[in-house]
Amino acid sequence: MTAGHRLALLTVPALLALCACGIPATGVVEAGGPASGIEPVTPVYFLRDGALVAVPRATADPGDAGAALDLLLLGPAPVEAAGGLSTEVPEMLTATPATPPAASPVPGKTSADVPTVSVKGDTVGIRLPPGFDRLSRLAAEQLICTAAAARRIGEPSADTVTVTVSTGSGRQAEGTDGNCPGA
Repeated sequence: MTAGHRLALLTVPALLALCACGIPATGVVEAGGPASGIEPVTPVYFLRDGALVAVPRATADPGDAGAALDLLLLGPAPVEAAGGLSTEVPEMLTATPATPPAASPVPGKTSADVPTVSVKGDTVGIRLPPGFDRLSRLAAEQLICTAAAARRIGEPSADTVTVTVSTGSGRQAEGTDGNCPGA
């Protein structure tokens, strides 16, 4: 028997098995709308047992540090809190201003009640509202890592994202995304 005959004896049964696999031929099957893709998310840092944990949050602006901080200020969802997630970022409340400023994306807050965010290249500045002077180390890390993670999405080629948090009294905390879990 020649090599060609042996090859034919091996190939023909394999082809027959593939053709007789029991899957009927079909045309186009209408099954709803087109695929819509994956919803964009940004990491928001909460605490579990005193350690930072990145939690993905759906957002329309995944690379926007300000939008990420708005999500952080909402705190963990009730089911997440029941599962052990918490936050040390305190309520950012101030006295009601005489003239209400523009609305904040955070329900029940005005723009004077929430941090302001500035971005320049791979540097993010967070200024806390007036009267907000105390910030624990873990709360600062939550703010820094959340803003840095969002900026990293918006600027993936940056070597290091640096975030500076300034309190109402002028105190500052600074960190980079390299010090955040999952970075």
